Amino acid sequence: MNKKVVVGLSGGVDSSVAAWVLKEQGYDVIGLFMKNWHDTTGLLQSDCHWEDDLMFAEMVAKKLEIPFHQVDLSVPYRQRVVDYMFAEYEKGRTPNPDVLCNREIKFDSFTVEARKLDGDFVATGHYCRKDEILSGEKIIYRLLAGKDNNKDQSYFLCQVNQEQLATALFPIGNLTKPEVRDIAQKLGLATAQRKDSQGICFVGKVHLPTFLQQKLVAKKGNIVEIVARGEEVERVEGIETYCFPKITEGLPEKELPEKSLSELTEPFKYEPSLGNIIGTHNGAHFFTVGQRKGMNAGGHKKALFVIGTDVAENVVYVGEGQAHPGLYRKGLFIMKEEIHWIRTDLKMEVSESRDYMVRIRYRQPLQRARLYCREKGMYIIFDKLQRGIAPGQFAAWYDGDEVIGSGVIDS
Repeated sequence: MNKKVVVGLSGGVDSSVAAWVLKEQGYDVIGLFMKNWHDTTGLLQSDCHWEDDLMFAEMVAKKLEIPFHQVDLSVPYRQRVVDYMFAEYEKGRTPNPDVLCNREIKFDSFTVEARKLDGDFVATGHYCRKDEILSGEKIIYRLLAGKDNNKDQSYFLCQVNQEQLATALFPIGNLTKPEVRDIAQKLGLATAQRKDSQGICFVGKVHLPTFLQQKLVAKKGNIVEIVARGEEVERVEGIETYCFPKITEGLPEKELPEKSLSELTEPFKYEPSLGNIIGTHNGAHFFTVGQRKGMNAGGHKKALFVIGTDVAENVVYVGEGQAHPGLYRKGLFIMKEEIHWIRTDLKMEVSESRDYMVRIRYRQPLQRARLYCREKGMYIIFDKLQRGIAPGQFAAWYDGDEVIGSGVIDS
């Protein structure tokens, strides 16, 4: 009897070709569409809604001659992804809903529904790969980057665990996006030329402040510019300046006292008296470090970037130009309870240090770093200064093309 696979048909080209690949491999394939979001608040009008996705998913299932079902997971999606997202933004943090969606919905709630259809495996259209190795008599599953470097989505799965990987299949992980498009075109699939989805997982591309105002109240606050001492910009006489500490590049020693690690990962501390009020905003919780858009201030030769926020005092701190030192930091810290190991057999012990390649956002090239496991949590110190480190983001560490673990950035 053939193994039964439930494919998450999203109405996009990737999951469509994933279903075809599995059928070609001899699996008994079932298509299952997830309806996770109904509200259109803040959704940009150019984006399609879930009804369009459902229509395309049904067309693909019919073309491939596979059974098709749909399920409404909007309740767990709101509770476990969107509510978390609102709570994080309210604290002045920057969550990644796509990472959460994979951990909490696609490989959890969706898997429960797949079992109701007697599915042995769950498959998605992610550009990543999975293999397995033996450790004694125990099977260990490895999450690997996709073949297509431009589309690799392993970062978005950095919070999955061994149990979830055991029943997961990634049929297009060894294909490139052009190859997927070509297959869909040759098969005559309705999704062959359909644009990739953008924005928040299952919600779409939104105007974030409008979307967040469903739960977060807008309130006026000051935009304060921090001018770095020694920066080559025109200054009027008497302008306040801030002296940033000089931070050298390169990896530190393997043995460092926790005080030194804390100093290397501590975010810059600002207060209004250190800068100059140059405008107003509608809520500090709508902004994140590295953000360029949404600044209600002019009169600068270069673009302004957010270098810090204070939600308690409702202040947004900005700096002029991409080279502003407030945008760059040497390291970050992850609290003990937020550390997640995909490879549990490689879990670091307290006082241990280890070198890995790390990324803190999707599509960021992997960065050389040294991880220090301490009683409080994980300190990650980078070889080169990193731009836009923000609390709430996920840092994922790799050994070659394998994702070893990840964690939510605390500071």
